[in-house]
Amino acid sequence: MNLLTLAVAPPHLRSSGTQTPKEGERFPWKKQIVTTIFWIGETPTANNPVPNRSSSWDKDWAQNYGGFDDPSRARRQDYIPVKFTPRQNPFYCALPYNDKASTGHRPEAPQIVPWFTEAYQGPAVSVCKDRWVEIKKGDRTVYAQWEDAGPFRTDHWQYVFGNERPKPNLNRGAGLDVSPAVRDYLGLQETDVTDWKFVDFKEIPRGPWSKYGENNTFVITARRTQERMVDTIPQQKTSITR
Repeated sequence: MNLLTLAVAPPHLRSSGTQTPKEGERFPWKKQIVTTIFWIGETPTANNPVPNRSSSWDKDWAQNYGGFDDPSRARRQDYIPVKFTPRQNPFYCALPYNDKASTGHRPEAPQIVPWFTEAYQGPAVSVCKDRWVEIKKGDRTVYAQWEDAGPFRTDHWQYVFGNERPKPNLNRGAGLDVSPAVRDYLGLQETDVTDWKFVDFKEIPRGPWSKYGENNTFVITARRTQERMVDTIPQQKTSITR
């Protein structure tokens, strides 16, 4: 299967919830998706039976983040908790698919993940973790990184990469979980409705989502640029003395 076939589905596979990409766009919008809030360090509840100390791709998620991503608005400032500076991007989300199996990747992953080949780093590494997602509510747009699988399901690739709607679940058929930072930027209720799509990093403007996190592509790119500049300094000095 061509790796991009699911990005532009034939007319008989399209649903009213998926908008065909415009010319020059790589990924379609998922429209009117029930969206709920989750956070790193969240304890289990009836509607969220899995604790969020670990993620599908990081067993030490809370520790690597730096602590409890307190969702209380009174204990947050500038989209982050007041008690610490996150070591990962506070703008994160979850979608109901996990590309990893106990060993390697799920058998369908190379065919259904559009960027699988370009992102592949071996059988132990998820090609979905840290991928950027664009999310809209009204006239507000935010960008977040995909850091966990859910809500509820981890196998619904037909929705995440195809044209199905989210499956029914305890949270009104929610198909997207977002972090407190995303909630606050978009002004979401605890259960709301948004539009989302995958987005290539080169298309993302700077914003509060570009500031923090060792997993943040903006931070990684800036660090690499600085390292390259430092590496050129001795060469420049050497050329001057000759």
